[in-house]
Amino acid sequence: MKRTVVTLLLGLCLTAASFAQETLQLNDQPSPPASLKDVAWMAGNWHGKAFGGEVQEFWAPPMGDSMMCAFKLVVDGKVQFYELCQIREENGTLVLRLKHFHGDLKAWEEKDESVEFKLVKVEDNAVFFEGFTIKRVNKDQITMYVMIGNEGEESEVEFKYYRLADQ
Repeated sequence: MKRTVVTLLLGLCLTAASFAQETLQLNDQPSPPASLKDVAWMAGNWHGKAFGGEVQEFWAPPMGDSMMCAFKLVVDGKVQFYELCQIREENGTLVLRLKHFHGDLKAWEEKDESVEFKLVKVEDNAVFFEGFTIKRVNKDQITMYVMIGNEGEESEVEFKYYRLADQ
């Protein structure tokens, strides 16, 4: 009996761990100090699969006070949407902002609006923004975890990216 209970508890712990979320929230705390040097490893041309299609994401190296990113989702040979992103140094910390565009470049957000993710913490191989985490698996692979809302429910979506060779 004791062995059965231990086995069940171990199984529950492993199951719970497999559903552990990778994204974090600030919980009314200020963002920690950080600079673009902390996330410069993200620079590159990345490719992966998500949402039933292929995704491509390009992060430019730090220049000025920001890093720039362009994202594209293609399903069945058609662009579903684009994102234009930035990680910017502001007030001694980092903030991630992005705007979405339909395939015809009509914006989802209003002209003066963007989606903003405040910095929660930085590690050697990861950066955690509110609801958006980027982890370096190795020099040629990153994984992103993003909280996405749909009809009042939020779920964490994983994006596995592989570095494309310079062309």
